[in-house]
Amino acid sequence: MEAPWDDRPAYPLPGSLPPGSGAGKLFEPIDLQFARLMEKMAAQGTRGVGEAAALVSRFTRLGHTCVDLGAYAGLSLDGGAALPDVSAWREILLSSGVAGEPGEYRPLVIDGSSRLYLWRYWSYQQTLAEGLLALSRGEAAFDEGEVGRTLSGLFPAPAEKAAIDWQKVAVLLALKGRLSIVTGGPGTGKTTVVAKLLALLGAAAGRPDVALAAPTGKAAQRMEEAVRKTFAETSATGFPDCRELRASTLHRLLGIVPGRARARHSQSRPLPHDVVVVDEASMVSLALMSRLVGALKPGSRLVLVGDRNQLASVEPGHVMGDICGETAAPRYSPGTCALVRRVAGYELPGGRPRGMQDCLVELKTAYRFGPDSGIRALGEAVKNGDPGACRELFSSGGMTDVLVSDHGKIASFSRALEPVVLEGYAPFLEETDAAVRLTLFGGFRVLCALREGPYGVSGLNRLIEKALAASGLIRPSGLHYHGRPVLVTANDYAMNLFNGDIGLVLRDENGELGCFFPGPGAALRKVSVARLPEHETAYAMTVHKSQGSEFSKVALVLPPGDSPVLTRELLYTGITRAREHLDLWASPGVIASAVARRTERISGLGDLLARDGKKGP
Repeated sequence: MEAPWDDRPAYPLPGSLPPGSGAGKLFEPIDLQFARLMEKMAAQGTRGVGEAAALVSRFTRLGHTCVDLGAYAGLSLDGGAALPDVSAWREILLSSGVAGEPGEYRPLVIDGSSRLYLWRYWSYQQTLAEGLLALSRGEAAFDEGEVGRTLSGLFPAPAEKAAIDWQKVAVLLALKGRLSIVTGGPGTGKTTVVAKLLALLGAAAGRPDVALAAPTGKAAQRMEEAVRKTFAETSATGFPDCRELRASTLHRLLGIVPGRARARHSQSRPLPHDVVVVDEASMVSLALMSRLVGALKPGSRLVLVGDRNQLASVEPGHVMGDICGETAAPRYSPGTCALVRRVAGYELPGGRPRGMQDCLVELKTAYRFGPDSGIRALGEAVKNGDPGACRELFSSGGMTDVLVSDHGKIASFSRALEPVVLEGYAPFLEETDAAVRLTLFGGFRVLCALREGPYGVSGLNRLIEKALAASGLIRPSGLHYHGRPVLVTANDYAMNLFNGDIGLVLRDENGELGCFFPGPGAALRKVSVARLPEHETAYAMTVHKSQGSEFSKVALVLPPGDSPVLTRELLYTGITRAREHLDLWASPGVIASAVARRTERISGLGDLLARDGKKGP
C-alpha cells in the first residue's frame, strides 16, 4: 500500500482528535519528510511506522512533548486500512528498529503503553524530572526560632487572625528546601516573596551568589527593577542590600549562543551561583528548563516564579503547568505542615505524602487591583473558565476600568480604533526627552492574538502607523523613522540585545537616527539602526510577546471570527497585562469560545513528578 505522505499536498487528520490536538489541521511538509525518513530506516513493509512518525512530529511542532498513540489506534489516517490496536502498534514500532523503550538510543521512544516521543524530548523530560525531584528532596537546616522571629518582622500579622499569609509560607518553604515554586496572578506579591527570601538568605548565609533570570530581555529587565524596588522597601529591616543584582535572559545565563554546539554551562561545567531565581517560568520551554536544571551546581537552590494560568511556552512543553498539577491548592505532607505550624503558626491543608507539592505555594490575594476592579474580576472569570460570569460582567455595566467593543458590529473598525491609539501613543510621540519617551511608551500597548491579517500584528501596525501619520505625530519614510518603536525578536550577544527588548528609533542632537534602549540605572543605550538584530515594529504585539510586561492601559484586539489560537490562557494573559484600563475589542461569541477552549499539552512530566510523591513517607 502506498504511504499517504507520498501524496502532495498533505492530508487532513480525522475529525475525532483528542482535546488540544488542533483538529482539522494538516500535516506540514516537515512531518511528512520525517515520516518518509523513518520508513526508509525501518524494516521493509512495516505498517504504522510512517503514521506514528508523522503524528509525533506534528504534535511536537504544536507544543506537545509526545503523542498518545491510543487516540489513533484503529483509525485510518488516509481513508485506507485502519491502524492496528495500541498493543500491536507498539510491538510493530519496537520491532521496526527506529523506536525503542526508555534507555534505548533510537529516534523514537515509547514510554509506557502508548506515549511516543522524539528521543530528544523524552531525554529532556527525563533529565528535568530527575533534576526537579532531586532538588525537591534537598533540605537546608536553619534555626527555627530565629527564622520565625525574622519572618514576623518581615510579614505583619494578617488582619484576620485565622488567615494564612501565603507570602510568608512561600518564603519559609523556599528557605527550608532547594526547590521552590511560587505561582500566582498579577499583583499577588511574587516579587515580594523573592526579595524577602533573598534578604533572609543574605542574613543567614552571608550573601550567597544569586542569579536572576527570565526567558526574555524585557522580562529580565522588569524582574530586576521589581526586585530592586521591593528590596529597597525591605532594606529598612537591616538585611544586606541586593540592589546591585542584575537579571539576564536564561540563554545568556547558560551561555547558549546560536552557532555554538555547547552551552557555556552544563552538568560538566555548572553555574557558579548558590541561588538561581527564574521569573515568568510559565514561558520556559521543556528543553530550556531541562538545560537549566542540569547546569545547577550541587547544593544550589532554584526558585521558579510565574503564573501557572498564563500561556505556555512557544516551544514544546508546559513545565509550570506540569509542576503545579491540575489542582490549584496543594495539600502538604505531615512534615511540612508541622514545620509551618512550629515556625509560622499556620495550619496548612494536609493529607498528602511528601512530594513536589511541598515546594509549591500559590498566591491568590491580588494587591494590585481594588475590590471593584473589572480587570481583576474579568481575569478571574476567564481563568476559571466561566463564560457565564463573563457575560454577567459585560451586561452589568459595572466595570469602570474595562470597555468592551464588539468590532463585528462596527461599520469601520479602523476609524473606531483610531482615537484609542492616538490617546495611547500621542504622549510618547509629543515628548522630547528620550528617557521619558521610553517610559511613556511603556504605558500603553495594543495586543492581539494573531500575527497576520487585519486583526494581527502586521495589519494593526500598518493601521496604527497610518492613523499616527494622518495626525502628524509621525512621518514614516522608509523602514526607520523618528518615533518608531521596535521589538527585538532574536538574541544578539554582541550587541547585548535580547528577544523581547523594546527600543525607540529617534533622531539625536545631530539629526542622526539611532535606536535607544534602557540601559543600566536611568541611562539609555544608543544602537545604530544598521546594527539592530531581527526586530519588528511594536505599536501592536502579540499576547505571547507581551508576557513578562505590564502596561497602564491595554487595547486587546481579537479577530471577529473564532480561531483555534483563541484560548482561555491567551485571553487571561492579555487581560492581565493591563493595570488600570482595558479596551477589549471582541464579540461575545468569540470571548465565550476562547473561555471554553483550554490549552492542553500532552506530556509525561506531570506523571513522573507525581509518581515520586506516591513513594514518599
